[in-house]
Amino acid sequence: MSTHHTVAVVGAGLGGLVAARVLHVHGIEAVVHERDASAATRPQGGMLDIHEESGQAALRAAGLFEEFRAIVHSGGEELRVLDPDGTVRFKDVEESGRPEVDRNDLRRILLDSLPEGTVRWGAKVTGARSLGDGRHEVALADGSLFTTDVLIGADGAWSRIRPLLSPDLPAYAGVSFVETDLHEAAVRHPATAELLGGGMMFALADGKGFLTHRETDGSIHTYVAFKVPEDWLSGFDFTAPDSVKQALLAHFEGWDDRLRALIADAEGALTPRLIHALPVGHRWAHAPGVTLLGDAAHLMSPFAGEGANAALQDGAELATALAAHPDDLDAGLLAYEKALFPRAEQAAAQSARGLDLLFGPDANRNMVAMMSGTGS
Repeated sequence: MSTHHTVAVVGAGLGGLVAARVLHVHGIEAVVHERDASAATRPQGGMLDIHEESGQAALRAAGLFEEFRAIVHSGGEELRVLDPDGTVRFKDVEESGRPEVDRNDLRRILLDSLPEGTVRWGAKVTGARSLGDGRHEVALADGSLFTTDVLIGADGAWSRIRPLLSPDLPAYAGVSFVETDLHEAAVRHPATAELLGGGMMFALADGKGFLTHRETDGSIHTYVAFKVPEDWLSGFDFTAPDSVKQALLAHFEGWDDRLRALIADAEGALTPRLIHALPVGHRWAHAPGVTLLGDAAHLMSPFAGEGANAALQDGAELATALAAHPDDLDAGLLAYEKALFPRAEQAAAQSARGLDLLFGPDANRNMVAMMSGTGS
């Protein structure tokens, strides 16, 4: 016998959680099914800049803006662009209205705001099907089933809910990362820490480079980035990090040693990550009782800082639309999707342009022009 929920969210990422929270604020019960065994099963990623018009607006709608302000990383909005020789080509320490927070802290705030039992941990969705009349049945890995009047796919890039609406799958975007960390950077790696500053840093040339964040714990998290074929990282043995370091360093001969230290002195695991994206303008014909948000709806590259903000905005706007149509929840879904599609297309196009800018010719010059307002 299956359980029935009025609103069921699949995925306890930022978008799914803010949707559940805003629904709760409006007195609508929702259940969130998450495959992870607990909130601590895996790290959720690094720093996020939260935009006033999207992510911050969503947190206001969730009644969590003051909690958000309490976790802002002071000084985290600093931005530097470096040349390969270590020259600081651009530096901006002004507050931009897009404060930085740790994704894990933001997720904790959202989880703490939900009633006990809202998130069903260890509930891995394996598939879903329409039952007609807008109702859906969802299957879990443990063999159990549940039904729902409104099914929200917030389950990321490889969504199990997306096939109900769209045949599209994410495609490799042409860029691969290797993630590294320097812990206690100011104390243990002072020269590199001083060069990079207290916020975000870009150093890019010839289709490769470094993108870094100073984390709230004082560490430096680095994305060593390459514009390469999809199978390029498969040639590395990530169980042997020292050999991977040497192979990566070979691509940065002549770069400043303080930048090379982001690889040479990296501590802990080296994590490969391929960047994927759905087609710009991804959308679907409306189907009663089901919709998508966040990466499930519009996976994009991270090169405009829009992904997490779009997911937060999606979740808040979807929940608000449902609350505005309590007697016809599908009308709420339609209203949400009408606003979602053009907004998501614009953000995805901006992200795609960012990828081309960062990994194309004269990347640093173009970035400085954009950041200083002198570019097109």
